[in-house]
Amino acid sequence: MSVRVWIVGVGMTPFGIHRDKTVNQLTQWAVGDALADAGAATEQIDAAFFGSATQGLLQGQVMIGGQIALREMGVQSIPVYNVENACATGVSAFGLAVNHVKAGAGDVVLAVGVEKMHVDDPARSMAVFDTGYDVSDPRALGKTLEELGGVLDEPDLGRRSIFMDIYAAMARSHIRQFGTTREQIAAVAAKNHAHAVDNPRAHYRKAMTVEEVLAARTLSFPLTVPMCAPVTDGAAAVLVCNDDGLRRLRAAGAVEVLAAVLGTGTDRDISTFDGHLSTRVSARAYAQAGIEPSEVDVAEVHDATAFAEVLQTEMLGLVEPGEGGPAAERGETALGGRIPVNPSGGLESKGHPIGASGLGQLFELTEQLRGTATGRQVEGARVALAENGGGFHRGEEAVTSVVILRKGTS
Repeated sequence: MSVRVWIVGVGMTPFGIHRDKTVNQLTQWAVGDALADAGAATEQIDAAFFGSATQGLLQGQVMIGGQIALREMGVQSIPVYNVENACATGVSAFGLAVNHVKAGAGDVVLAVGVEKMHVDDPARSMAVFDTGYDVSDPRALGKTLEELGGVLDEPDLGRRSIFMDIYAAMARSHIRQFGTTREQIAAVAAKNHAHAVDNPRAHYRKAMTVEEVLAARTLSFPLTVPMCAPVTDGAAAVLVCNDDGLRRLRAAGAVEVLAAVLGTGTDRDISTFDGHLSTRVSARAYAQAGIEPSEVDVAEVHDATAFAEVLQTEMLGLVEPGEGGPAAERGETALGGRIPVNPSGGLESKGHPIGASGLGQLFELTEQLRGTATGRQVEGARVALAENGGGFHRGEEAVTSVVILRKGTS
């Protein structure tokens, strides 16, 4: 007999700069809100999965971060697992929590992700991104980027994450194959900045036009600063349960988890996007959920850059290959369009606290399915999809997760 899994509580701090908050305080803020949302107490949590990708490097807490952060708010005795999976850290914690419930190991399980990336030395904050690829062979990265995007003679464009160069190379490959334009990528960024205006938890809440996006400082062609996610602090938490836990908590607004699938890359021809990791992972998720891409009403995708949204909407089957840019330009992925994508503002505007980003997506989609996303609500949303990727290895993301949710019908 299959076990149904429900999201019963969500919590999320505002994403932004929290110089006066510690990792532990951010964790407790998000978890406290998730428990309050579920009407649950700490004593009702059977297990917890704690995700952080940068705490070891930036705060020096290399081990037992979850045990320390959660003990301070009364989470004791239960199993606490610490999770790291690059930008997919939080959603990896979520997938483990879902599987923990499915396995019958607990009725009510917590997933939480947190980062405090703003520290006194900005160079240390940027250095964390240099650990998201194969550090044993750094020259291989340069060869891969050259293979993807060609040789680019650019002047010193200022401080930026290596991942902006990675996404820029992938964007140039897409431009070469499909004719995607810089204006179309800018249309994605402008859309997401507009969406974030009505998100009180977003890092940036200023609308921008396509022209303003294009006129901003270039990071690496074709990307400008507003096309890229900022360095962000924040935490997000999700409480999941089975039917027994749902009855015990008596929480309103439960959202059903139809699929939570995670996968890693394969050795493939990176000169084409055929067989991309997200295509394979999403196919498994759609099969597990028993739906087709056309049944998705709203999506949150991993737009660490605006180009990434272009790519992911295609790889997820939400638009046809090569149509990610044109669809955004036509307004199909905006609120009120055929398939709204990133109504939260996405990582570009909502922010990207690495270990919390995936759970932040689930916070947004839970609000959408509950009908409580004031100002950015997708009307009639019943099925939602979240895609969250992390790292870079041999031409694509090192890991990708796809989660599919459905409005509760318990």
